Amino acid sequence: RDAPLQAMFPLPEERFREGGNGGSDRPGKQVAGRKASLGAKPTDFIAGTGDGITPVQYLPFPEGKQAARHAGACQAGSDPMFSPSFRIWGYESNYGSFAQFTRVQAHQLAPKPSHLTWEAAAAYMLVGATAFRMLTGWPPHAVREGDVVLIWGGAGGLGSMAIQIAANLGAKPIAVVSNESKFDFCRKLGAVGCINRKQFDHWGRLPDWENAGEMNGFTAGARAFGKAIWDILGERRSPRIVFEHPGQDTVPTSVFVCDTGGMVVICAGTTGYNADVDLRYLWMRQKRFQGSHFANDEQAYAFNDLVLAGKIDPCLSRVFPFAETGECHQLMHENRHPDGNMAILVGAPREGLTGFPPA
Repeated sequence: RDAPLQAMFPLPEERFREGGNGGSDRPGKQVAGRKASLGAKPTDFIAGTGDGITPVQYLPFPEGKQAARHAGACQAGSDPMFSPSFRIWGYESNYGSFAQFTRVQAHQLAPKPSHLTWEAAAAYMLVGATAFRMLTGWPPHAVREGDVVLIWGGAGGLGSMAIQIAANLGAKPIAVVSNESKFDFCRKLGAVGCINRKQFDHWGRLPDWENAGEMNGFTAGARAFGKAIWDILGERRSPRIVFEHPGQDTVPTSVFVCDTGGMVVICAGTTGYNADVDLRYLWMRQKRFQGSHFANDEQAYAFNDLVLAGKIDPCLSRVFPFAETGECHQLMHENRHPDGNMAILVGAPREGLTGFPPA
């Protein structure tokens, strides 16, 4: 536990001869850090088991994309872990987060919000920056004031961030959830209304287009879902942007209800990756189907600025000690996790700490 960080990570010697902040303002430099806590996410258990729609060998990064950590200045002849310089937040590192120590590229660092605990700071960046890119990174379909934004999984990690981002930008987010008990949670984050998807039964892949009876059944279900959106708004307005991640079960409906000239933006396929689209609605109404993955530096920084300003709640719902990492992942695997985000303590001995060292 107390081994010098140089021994834990065989970085080139020049990495430890930098003064100040270790070159963290220069892309390409690497910064070593001691882990306090990490945010949990579904790809953790997918990577750990090789099960699910994303084979482990194809995951772009090891388990744990986000963590709250302290990066010390790299002073010659000293362990950078103990530098009094500054607190940072790292993301999207190929060294993962399920470890006591890690290293990241310097451009991947952003300030840790001083008002947040280590576990709260670890919970928001992956889902938040992903949602920020989806909602702002694909012009001309960036969220504008007054836009109707349909958000699938509104009470989950991605959805809870998307609702707040859309609301901060002056849009009208509508959350789709699996139970009416989640309505209040979403409304408190800024949703103008909620839809219980369990009230509809047309989900799944489209039937064969030559089967008129089954296609008519899907169309009736999708229209009823669209009407639920209109009922919330009190007017016949369809969502300009649909925030997608369930994939297979919901994409047909998302494309159907999206407004003419609007965009369905998707970052995952949690119900399956074979998604069908009635192309007539896509081309004749000139809709856009856009893939999106995580975020670039500027988008991650911009989202972090919202958190620093107190405009985004990390929605931390439960914290686990490191020994209960498996239980945390099992809850996600079985879709029994609480609303919002969860975090796991690594170096922090207990919850509620904000300073460094977390002791």
